[in-house]
Amino acid sequence: MSNGPSLQATAAGLLSGLVGFASSFAVVLAGLTAVGASPAEAASGLMALCFGMGLTGIILSLRLRMPISVAWSTPGAALLAATGSTAGFGAAIGAFLLSGALIVLAGLWKPLGRAIGAIPPPLANAMLAGVLFSLCLAPVRAVAATPAAGLSIILVWVLVARFARLWAVPAAVLTAIVAIAATAPPAAGAAAWQWPMLILPRFDPGVLVGLGLPLFIVTMASQNLPGLAVLAANGYRPDPLPLLRGTGIASLLAAPFGAHAINLAAITAAMCAGPDAHPDPRRRWWAGVVGGLTYCAFGLLAGPAASLAAAAPPLLVQAVAGLALLGALGNSLHACLDGREAREAALICFLVAASGVSAFGIGGAFWGLVAGGLVLGLARFGR
Repeated sequence: MSNGPSLQATAAGLLSGLVGFASSFAVVLAGLTAVGASPAEAASGLMALCFGMGLTGIILSLRLRMPISVAWSTPGAALLAATGSTAGFGAAIGAFLLSGALIVLAGLWKPLGRAIGAIPPPLANAMLAGVLFSLCLAPVRAVAATPAAGLSIILVWVLVARFARLWAVPAAVLTAIVAIAATAPPAAGAAAWQWPMLILPRFDPGVLVGLGLPLFIVTMASQNLPGLAVLAANGYRPDPLPLLRGTGIASLLAAPFGAHAINLAAITAAMCAGPDAHPDPRRRWWAGVVGGLTYCAFGLLAGPAASLAAAAPPLLVQAVAGLALLGALGNSLHACLDGREAREAALICFLVAASGVSAFGIGGAFWGLVAGGLVLGLARFGR
């Protein structure tokens, strides 16, 4: 088939799932724990996220014949970790349900879909570059924190990329696993597989407003908008409303098992939608399917992953993700700074998004888009 599965797209899908899981599962576990999840509940949440985003990505990619990458909300997990809650995990589940319901509502309201599509491409690319920037600094931070392991990961990546670029990041991942195994306690990662746990929600008004609303805004601004920007930058322009409805419904179904948010991928999407997945854009959809299957496979490892998270240095797996996304960062920076009219606004958007500042529980990606939009609006005013 001219647009059927391919080995190159398979490799890209495997890589996106591997990097997407390995680079941020520790953040997810930390966020769930901060809002009251026990180790078993956190493992259940991680498993529900993996199966929820895996199945959603498979269904959307097959239906639209586009590389639709679905992921958990890493900024949302960071928000949970930074905010915390003492109201119990049931109250957090109620906030997760509110966030999912609002995403479904956004997918049913056409003016919101048009507003998302109307965001100037330079600002969308600048926000994406800001989201990527911090993670792309992880290799440098890993060298400073753990010189031997960090340097070995980078060295393997450079050497393998010299001869086979596609396998440079998998080689770096294997190097990181070896480094973690050499330093982790013998019992780390030994937890057995478990079934997901059904957790009854509790709707606490304070938690709904203080956690549910910020989680919705962060997920929309820091995940769904950049995810659509990645698709558009690679020539794919699907109707955003079905994508929002699909991920919102998946979030609602997975929330009672501990999952905080399922959404469009903002980072690993570049691996499946770009030319590295396949020269022919019509054949990249298979990368989205394989990425979803990879997440489902990792869902079976949620128990051992929760056990290993406390022992593994997060910087090592983040360093692998940073190396994998250097190309996507370069493409986004080039796209947002290419034109003269919006260059200053895009630069401001990038700087604010990359700064990591947070106000009113909302992260820098959203405020970067606001700041860049204001500057661009003032520059165009009266013309």
